[in-house]
Amino acid sequence: MLVERNAFTVRQFDVPVLQPGSAPLRILHISDLHITPNQRRKHQFVRDLAELRPDLVVNTGDTISHARAIPAIMRSLDPLFAFPGVFVPGNNDYYVPRLKNPFRYFVRRHERIRGPRLPWAELAAAMEASGWVDLTHVRAVVKAGDVEVALAGTDDSHLKRARYSLIAGPAEPAAAVRIGVTHSPEPALLRSFARDGYELVLAGHTHGGQVRVPFGPAIVTNCGIDVRRARWLHKWDDQTWFHVSAGLGTGPYSPLRIACRPEATLLTLVAR
Repeated sequence: MLVERNAFTVRQFDVPVLQPGSAPLRILHISDLHITPNQRRKHQFVRDLAELRPDLVVNTGDTISHARAIPAIMRSLDPLFAFPGVFVPGNNDYYVPRLKNPFRYFVRRHERIRGPRLPWAELAAAMEASGWVDLTHVRAVVKAGDVEVALAGTDDSHLKRARYSLIAGPAEPAAAVRIGVTHSPEPALLRSFARDGYELVLAGHTHGGQVRVPFGPAIVTNCGIDVRRARWLHKWDDQTWFHVSAGLGTGPYSPLRIACRPEATLLTLVAR
């Protein structure tokens, strides 16, 4: 369980959401990096993801886990800034992790323990200055490859900061594809994105369960999604798919994974 946390891998899925006759579109989905200054193996893995040459990078939050991690994060992401990208925050981007009983994770309702604030605003500004779009309660159209992609994102629902009403309304009809971006895959948000015509929703937060039954489901998801959909690609309804990244990191006080390797995902959007 201590070795597996560093067994980084890349998952690949085809997502049939484009119009017939469309050329494929490659999206690199990263999430839950939980970067601290000294995780050199993880830093290098993230840098090497640029070799995948995506058309668009989507970061669904929980990027920072240490108050002095911004230089390490920016060095890790630097090769990926060569590609169009978007991001939203996660719940752990706002507060320094605190030591707590790890068994609390398996209790659905419990009092939250928050440390001092993390410099999320500074990190968000640095990623924006490097060319990525902050989708926190924002709708945007981004050029990816030869096409335009309509995107909309929310703040973190786990901390009750998500305000879907700020981005509500029919998705941009002229874009090649419409993608919703959020940190935690809460069913209410998935329903809202699907209702507004988004064909794909990207989220993270669950760590894929982090501790899973081997060859079986997650034990918990730490959100409203069910344990059998705690990671990877799933249909929400006849129109909308959603992908939950199992993420690349762990919290600094729960540095283990069981039957759930840390991962980034290359999603190839193809014609329906």
